[in-house]
Amino acid sequence: MSAFDELDPTTRTELEAAAFRRLLQHLDDNKDVQNIDLMILADFCRNCLSKWLVSAAEARDESLNYEEAREYVYGMPYSEWKELYQPPATPEQMAAWEAHHAKKKAAKQG
Repeated sequence: MSAFDELDPTTRTELEAAAFRRLLQHLDDNKDVQNIDLMILADFCRNCLSKWLVSAAEARDESLNYEEAREYVYGMPYSEWKELYQPPATPEQMAAWEAHHAKKKAAKQG
């Protein structure tokens, strides 16, 4: 058992929340890191974080819709962020995404 597992639930939740806020700040500080690159390398992106927030809210019977969650994660409305910071995916990015997706699909079938 790790020391982290031995923390009281409130402290653990506070540390997890602080780490999540730091992740959001890190992503905001690195807007050049595109969602497709995150998906290729880590199989999640800013939109996934938004969906996870919605799921967590639903699990607690709280109301949080996807667009509200995305605005929190992106720090602005998604449409604005996309216009300012998200260029179209390059052919290389799309090829890498398709290869990643195919590998993941094959692993599930195998």
